[in-house]
Amino acid sequence: MEPEERKKKIRTGLGAVVGLFAILLLQHVFFASPGFDKDLARSASEANKNCPMYVDKDTRLDNTVALPGLVLQYNYTLVNYVKDSLDIQTLKKALEPGILNSIKTNPELKNHRDHKVTMNYSYQDKNKVFLFLISITPDKYSK
Repeated sequence: MEPEERKKKIRTGLGAVVGLFAILLLQHVFFASPGFDKDLARSASEANKNCPMYVDKDTRLDNTVALPGLVLQYNYTLVNYVKDSLDIQTLKKALEPGILNSIKTNPELKNHRDHKVTMNYSYQDKNKVFLFLISITPDKYSK
């Protein structure tokens, strides 16, 4: 076999392998666990039957939303605060470790952990002004 012909076959083979890998990666990213997406939506809908629900005297869970790509978002309102009265970065830093620990240890979230669900915690003030979002991705809770 001539060197040019051999190089062409190697490039074609490599192209096929890279193409197959790209297709598999795209399927995983865009079509991961389609059955669980539906389960996640049902779970959010079920949780919303109890919403709004006070978590404590300052925090109300307004609703949960299943977003594309295996993301579950919890939407909270800090019912006694307005944005200007808060140190948002300090509050976010104070809340994140507790949220992460809860995700790691709560037996009710095991199925979510097993399916590598990203869990978002969105906060707004009593006037419905967005404050911040804490996003806990699988790489954070799998450590």
